[in-house]
Amino acid sequence: MQRGFIVVSVLIALAMSILGFFIVSFFIHAILKYPSECSIREIGTIIRKGAFAYLKRQYKILTPFVLALTVLLSFLFSIEFSIVFFVGSLFSIASGLVGMNVSTIANYKTTSAAKKSLNDALFVSFTGGSIMGITTCSFGILGISLTFLIASPLLNLQPIDILLGYSLGASLVALFARVGGGIYTKAADIGADIVGKTEAQIPEDDPRNPAVIADNVGDNVGDVAGMGADLFESYIGAAYGCFAMIGLFFRNNISEYTSFVFLLLAIGLGSSIIVILFAQNISKRKNVNPVKVIKNVGIYASSIAIILTFLVSKLITHNITFFYVVTIGIICGSLIGIITDYYTSSKPVMNIAEDSKAGTASNILRGFSTGMESTFLTIVVIVIAIYAAFSLLNIFGIALAGLGMLITVAATISIDAYGPISDNAGGIAEMTHQPEFVRVRTDTLDSIGNTTAAIGKGFSIGSAALTALTLFNTFTHIDKVQTMNINLTLENPQVIIGLFVGAMLPYLFSSLTINSVTQAANAMVKEVRRQFKETPGLLKGLVSPDYEKCIDISTSGALKGMIIPSLLGMIFPFILFWLVGLESVIGLLAGVLVSGVTMAIFMSNSGGAWDNAKKYIESGHFGGKGSSAHIAAVTGDTVGDPLKDTSGPSLNILIKLISIITLTFIPLFL
Repeated sequence: MQRGFIVVSVLIALAMSILGFFIVSFFIHAILKYPSECSIREIGTIIRKGAFAYLKRQYKILTPFVLALTVLLSFLFSIEFSIVFFVGSLFSIASGLVGMNVSTIANYKTTSAAKKSLNDALFVSFTGGSIMGITTCSFGILGISLTFLIASPLLNLQPIDILLGYSLGASLVALFARVGGGIYTKAADIGADIVGKTEAQIPEDDPRNPAVIADNVGDNVGDVAGMGADLFESYIGAAYGCFAMIGLFFRNNISEYTSFVFLLLAIGLGSSIIVILFAQNISKRKNVNPVKVIKNVGIYASSIAIILTFLVSKLITHNITFFYVVTIGIICGSLIGIITDYYTSSKPVMNIAEDSKAGTASNILRGFSTGMESTFLTIVVIVIAIYAAFSLLNIFGIALAGLGMLITVAATISIDAYGPISDNAGGIAEMTHQPEFVRVRTDTLDSIGNTTAAIGKGFSIGSAALTALTLFNTFTHIDKVQTMNINLTLENPQVIIGLFVGAMLPYLFSSLTINSVTQAANAMVKEVRRQFKETPGLLKGLVSPDYEKCIDISTSGALKGMIIPSLLGMIFPFILFWLVGLESVIGLLAGVLVSGVTMAIFMSNSGGAWDNAKKYIESGHFGGKGSSAHIAAVTGDTVGDPLKDTSGPSLNILIKLISIITLTFIPLFL
């Protein structure tokens, strides 16, 4: 009976993932059949080729690493564990690849659609983003469901034992994808802004700028492929945390608890699909406010999910506490989104813009203080959620609340991925010299995308905190650790050493990623300056720049810069374990969690606030474009770029990856 209950819930989740792929196929068809002009399609094709050229080179580095680790895991654990690890890696890659494949078509189709109406442009860009969202969630559920269906009856294995491999594969690929994509996009963005906007005084996305194509390519490899792998990893990590808690603490209720988690995954994807289809239909109507359509997607999806969770908790699992805990997670995520929205698009942004009149230093100082201040309310919300969830369901409550934040991740990613598509559409409009009203329409869509991207990062940070806390508790409660006589008090110097090293690690990691962006951006700046100086007629628009050279600079810089930071999280648990001891590793996990979460919040919100302060000035305030305030704001935005799009988002993955690496490998040496 218990086994049958689990199988039914797994099949429901699996069916929902298959439905997701079915809907995605219709969305892809809708994008492909949408007409586009030849000149617009030509620029879009160049961006598409640049994006895939980067991914091809990235996968050449990543593939041997994944294959070697797959073989190693088969010897250390089992063939089944290594296969699940490989599938997790593959699905993580596929999530980003499918999304980017569509986004590099949807971007120029959105430009063409903007010539017809704002509603057409909204429909195309949101449909493109929805493909990314539904695909990511469907891949996540597909892998988890198949693992449960195959492991127990066919392989006589506990699914939870090998599901760790799935999470490990997703985390490793996500970190490489996020760091590499973030370095690429920000190197190109900074290079294009410093020389193009500040020195040459030419508009953003001007075709005379040699770095403009690389900048648009970066939107796809960083904000689409990298973001997709990032949130795929967050989704899998949160689900694994729940299953791990069930395996450790609720073996007598394994049927009830496991079934609820699978039904929750199905509810989340189903709620997201309903709202996405509704929003897609609404976007076609005339006189629809795109701000309301996009911003309300997450709210409506969460509302439907709460109602369905109540029904499942009450009528099927007969445990209303599940509903309370999931609701805590959803409310926590929503409040983090509201806080993020306030600090990146409201009064604090206007304050940064106003302080820009006094110069660059004032702009940067106000931006830093805004990001630091934003950590207060965000952390208050997170700790209240932790306390409330723990009070209701102990450690499993924290894990379930973390998953609750992400159950509507398909909707979250849809509005997140929509942003870079509309941003690219505006760039293509500028490069193909479209009428002014086309750029106005794409900029309207892009301005919403900046806020939704910041909110998406807020969700990811909040869920990372709860998931990492769950993984930390999983490690401390496994049998091998429990049988050891360990002292986790602050009287133990090993714990203190681990705490300090863990607190330091996000800073070291961030320094490496920011330096990688800086080095690649410096090379980009030199190349753009060289082309402006050595190519007569370039600034007059008489000859075309060498776009390929700038694309190659960003690609090489990203691939070189992603390796050391990505390996950092993999080696530190081993270093501390061998040099200091087990207690120091546990201290490391606690230190990196607290330091990494607060730092990620600060970086994400300060960077988003700087970006929108620049856009606020560009809309005509405080002197508008070309004013001294605008120059200061461009510099501030340049400083914030690697914080919000490279280091900050990557910290979310680092926090969880260190926990998963520790949970996977350290028990082998005990």
